Amino acid sequence: MSYQLLSSPLQGFTDYIFRNAQQHFFGGIDTYYAPYIRYNKKMVIKGSYQRDLNPEINTSLEVIPQVMTASADEFLHTIKYIQSLGYTELNWNLGCPYPMVTKSGMGSGLICNTEKIDHILDRAHTETNVTISMKMRLGYENSNEILDAFAVLDKYPLKNVAIHARLGKQLYKGGVDLDAFQKCIDVAKHTLYYNGDITTVAAFKALRERFPSITHFMIGRGLIADPFLPSMIKADTTVYPANRWDIFKEFHDTIYSQYDAKLSGPTPIKMKMQGFWEFFSKSTHNPQKVFKAIKKAGNPYKYRNAVEEIIAAQKNNR
Repeated sequence: MSYQLLSSPLQGFTDYIFRNAQQHFFGGIDTYYAPYIRYNKKMVIKGSYQRDLNPEINTSLEVIPQVMTASADEFLHTIKYIQSLGYTELNWNLGCPYPMVTKSGMGSGLICNTEKIDHILDRAHTETNVTISMKMRLGYENSNEILDAFAVLDKYPLKNVAIHARLGKQLYKGGVDLDAFQKCIDVAKHTLYYNGDITTVAAFKALRERFPSITHFMIGRGLIADPFLPSMIKADTTVYPANRWDIFKEFHDTIYSQYDAKLSGPTPIKMKMQGFWEFFSKSTHNPQKVFKAIKKAGNPYKYRNAVEEIIAAQKNNR
């Protein structure tokens, strides 16, 4: 059975700069989900969201917009906006686990509110012709929440339901709950996608064997930590290219220069790349040492030197 690999949206990471560079240097991802659109009291799409979804800079890859909201009016406004750009599908984020989101009744904090989910999906399907897909957790407090939500979801022609197999209250701590995901497979009427802890080729193979009916797998943090991962999964290999770190360096330099041009001042670019290196370092021989070196680099000159030294050390495997 064939399968597809999808890029799970990570706010602050998987924007158009990362997506285009990842596809160009590594490939392996079939569909990219854009980080969520979120409103701030006003019914206005922020400029950063507009830039990220601009079709002119997303021409060579399939991108699906995402929204995070608990408001039907915001949902419908987003649909009109993305349709004006030519997009035909909107993904609804009921998966974000962060307290500032869930305490506002959004993200995974909305899963237990089946009445509101029903109201929003009803208006979206009654008043528009957009295709809707879902990104969810198993629940916020317990995995019965998603089972209860299926009774509502089953009323609508959703394209799919992607499930990160953790609870919202876990954030990203602890393991995924594969038994709870199996319960979702047993009762769901919609096509399910799997998301959670795909960080190695071996982990992916184990999930395929455990869930043979699943044909779509989302890779989130594992994609940031190792951009080679999707192509290696597709090639069914654990062997990196001989010039692995040269390719990574080109990729790094590409996103660094583009973020540097986009951001203003040395502090924003430092914090941006430090966020990436918190993940990148996990694929190095000494993650703690590497991340410490990045954090110590106090200016762009020291940062570039630190990266050169890290790459050289990886090549020498020391």
